[in-house]
Amino acid sequence: MKLVTAIIKPFKLDDVRQALSNVGVQGVTVTEVKGFGRQKGHTELYRGAEYVVDFLPKVKLEIAVGDDLVDQVIEAVSASAKTGKIGDGKIFITNLEQIIRIRTDERGDEAV
Repeated sequence: MKLVTAIIKPFKLDDVRQALSNVGVQGVTVTEVKGFGRQKGHTELYRGAEYVVDFLPKVKLEIAVGDDLVDQVIEAVSASAKTGKIGDGKIFITNLEQIIRIRTDERGDEAV
């Protein structure tokens, strides 16, 4: 089992959710986050004064999947979140040691 964590632009969330649904993903955890990478933020003008926006709004998706779905999930997220511009995001893959569904006490792949 793997945990796929993706950081994407907020306006791409619906596209990514639909793509994940199409490959059979049944659950996703979404968190609104802020951060920066190579973009290093930008300068904005508000009421005549310039200010620096260091942290940009992003969306963090966490998707627990079986090993058989990992490549499909990566492709779905990558293809649907891509704009071709800087700041499209990142995908991280980590191993999951154990998953337990609290309601039924199911474990492993059955809990996903």
